[in-house]
Amino acid sequence: MSPPSARLRRGVVLAVTAGTLLAPLGPGAVSAASAPAAYAAGSPTPSPPGPEVRALTPEVASRLDASVRRVMREANVPGVTVGIWTPGQDGYVRSFGVADRASGRPMAPGLYMRIGSETKTFTVTALLQLVGEGKAGLDDPIGRYIDGVPNGDRITLRELAGMRSGLFNYSEDDAFFKALTSDPQRPFTPQQLLDYSFRHPVLFPPGRKFDYSNTNLILLGLVVERLSGRHLQDYLRQHITGPAGMRNTFLPTGAEFPTPHAQGYTDQTADGKVAETAGWNPSWGWAAGAAVSTLDDLHVWARAVATGQFPDGRRMISPALQRQRLTTPPTPIPGAGYGLGIFDVQGWIGHNGSLPGYESLTVYLPASRTTLVVLLNTDIDHDGQEPSTLFGQAITRIISPRHVFGLPAQPAAR
Repeated sequence: MSPPSARLRRGVVLAVTAGTLLAPLGPGAVSAASAPAAYAAGSPTPSPPGPEVRALTPEVASRLDASVRRVMREANVPGVTVGIWTPGQDGYVRSFGVADRASGRPMAPGLYMRIGSETKTFTVTALLQLVGEGKAGLDDPIGRYIDGVPNGDRITLRELAGMRSGLFNYSEDDAFFKALTSDPQRPFTPQQLLDYSFRHPVLFPPGRKFDYSNTNLILLGLVVERLSGRHLQDYLRQHITGPAGMRNTFLPTGAEFPTPHAQGYTDQTADGKVAETAGWNPSWGWAAGAAVSTLDDLHVWARAVATGQFPDGRRMISPALQRQRLTTPPTPIPGAGYGLGIFDVQGWIGHNGSLPGYESLTVYLPASRTTLVVLLNTDIDHDGQEPSTLFGQAITRIISPRHVFGLPAQPAAR
């Protein structure tokens, strides 16, 4: 097991571990849910002919129940909620385990959860909207908007959104780790986060390669604020989550966390002991990882971010910019490409999230218009593997064997 400091540096990141847990058949149940609307043209991953997703029959639902329970036991996950929706089929919405170990309160689909790096999909959507309005260009240098950025005259907004800037990830800085774990309730400003990054040399010339860095999204959050004249949380509410009807999704300004919410559990602490994290201040993630949401809202968001359309059919961003967003050049991760704040893993488009105590996965499979959302209340690794990816892989082995979700481990990144 890696030391806590190394793990926290991965606190709001993309790359996680592919799991190998398999589950026996077992009893279960399904519940009906509404289906998402049709996917717009422009899927970045061609799919082979034939059925892409198995029908959620009672037998398939039983297999899913058993598989989820198996991962929970193996990875010691307190609670998890899973939602799967495909047009023309019954949905699968189930919660397992507990939201709070002390009280025994059960996990439930309606709980608020912290979603970590899924925040990046919202921040980049905001940037793309402003680019569509002509207020900036994706190939503008970040130095045009923010002073003091190393290589700021060369790094473009596109390279920041695509994780190809070469800027050091502030959450890998030793001093940052010590500051956060010594006082998890302390607030951080965007500039403080950038200061942790900018004390390190750039890792490579911009555009040279893929390297996941939360620093990139802190900068893009500041760009959105400068271009819009609004605080980022206000812009997201007025132009993205509000129009999408996502009333329970927001970017907190501090440690606020509406009830009912799940308690989070992490071992990314100063002493390595497991701690409860619902009261921790997520400002250290800000535009890269501080958002709060719910299962129903993420069901809406999965399709919206993958298609560039709001649920009512209006464009969220232009088709041309959506095509650029979904251009997902290869990464060092086999089977995974990363576009503009979004990944494509074996055909599943979306993002995951992880910060102390919480993990999430929200993905959309254009080939069948299927949405998968997984929310859980721990980020404690299992044999070096992240539980959110263990769930994603176990579930997709059953429902989409042609498209099995998995992300190999990356050192100091998740």
